[in-house]
Parts: sequence; structure tokens; C-alpha cells
Amino acid sequence: MPALLELSDVTARYGQVVALHGVSLTVEDGEIVALLGANGAGKTTTLRSVSGTVRRSGDVLLGGKRLARATPEVVARHGVAHVPEGRGIFAELTVWENLRMGGYIVRRPDFATVLGYFPWLQERRNQQAGTLSGGEQQMLALARAFLSRPRLLMLDEPSLGLAPLITREVFRVVTELNQKEGLAVLVVEQNAAVALAAAQRGYVLETGRIAVAGSAAELKSNDAVRTAYLGY
Repeated sequence: MPALLELSDVTARYGQVVALHGVSLTVEDGEIVALLGANGAGKTTTLRSVSGTVRRSGDVLLGGKRLARATPEVVARHGVAHVPEGRGIFAELTVWENLRMGGYIVRRPDFATVLGYFPWLQERRNQQAGTLSGGEQQMLALARAFLSRPRLLMLDEPSLGLAPLITREVFRVVTELNQKEGLAVLVVEQNAAVALAAAQRGYVLETGRIAVAGSAAELKSNDAVRTAYLGY
């Protein structure tokens, strides 16, 4: 069986600037994979290479099928949901209008299941999304992404700007979706400790290249990773 997601020798660029230099990685069905690295290492660009929002070469396969030059809409219809850094909610729309945006590519959006994981959305449905707290906006972005019934959820810095307690709650929900729904997750995260606590495997990017790869336990015990990202 092929991996759910496979990047093979992917190079990506912004104009003349090369951001990725032959990145190869995999995400299996039902797996959480953490993508770690310093600012500018290429983590966000890796996600954009999958979602089709950056110029790239090399192979990106989903379930063994090449995405080739697929547009972001086509990638989404293939079952990839991308929650970008900064959440990407529509601040002037209501909570419910934002949520409905996530269901536009599915014939019958399953609002009931989504509300089971995010019950507070029902009572906040008419509130303007931009007035939510940072943690609530992140949860809304997660809920909107999950409503599209993706095979793969890509999260870019979900803890950005959030207090540690809220960060733990975000990752608790992500882990619950993974365990109960079988949702595969590729998460870019500066907080390596919380990411590796949730993930089964991880990769460390340095200047657009995979520097270290292994199980979460292996990365936690790697001296270079511990010093650079875990602080001990």
C-alpha cells in the first residue's frame, strides 16, 4: 500500500529564491507527523508544495496518485485540508458562515459530527469570527477544515500566539480527531515538545533540506534535536 502522502525530491522556489532542496517525506494513513525546524527552514513551503500554492518540482503523491500541477481547489477535493499560519478565518463573517465555507466541497456537510467535537460553535454561531479569542479562532479553523472530511489535515503553527493551556487543548482535539476519525495530520510546529508528544514520527528541516527523521521517541532522544528544539 502506498503512503497517504509522499513527497519525493521536491524543490520549491519563490521567484529566484529556492526554499526547498529535494525534500522527501511520507505520511501514512491515520498518522500524525511533526515537521520541525527554525524560522525560514522551509516548513511552511513544504505544506504549500502539497496544497499547490507555490512553484515546485518533484513528485507529490496522495494515495499513490500524482497531484502534478493540481490547483489548490483540486488538492482540497482530493482530501487535503490546509489550516495556514494565522488560521485564515474570515474575520468579518460569522462563526457559522466560516464553518459553512469548509463544507462547500462535500455534498452533505456533517455539521452534527463537527459540533460533537466543537459544541461551543453552536452557541457562538452568529458571533463575528474576528471577535473570537485566538484559541477560539484556531478551533474554528480546525472545525472548518474537518467539515470538508479530509483524508489529510495540514496544520501550520497551530500554537502561534496561544497560551500553553490553549495550545494543549488544540492538540488534544487534533489527537482526538486522529484517534477517533483516523484523520492523518502533518503539523508544522515551533513548539517541538507539544508536537512530538502528539506525533508518531517527525522530520527536522534545516535550510530547505531534511536534516533528521525518525520516530517521535528517536527525535526526543536525539542530542541535536533536544538541544535545538526541546531546550534540555
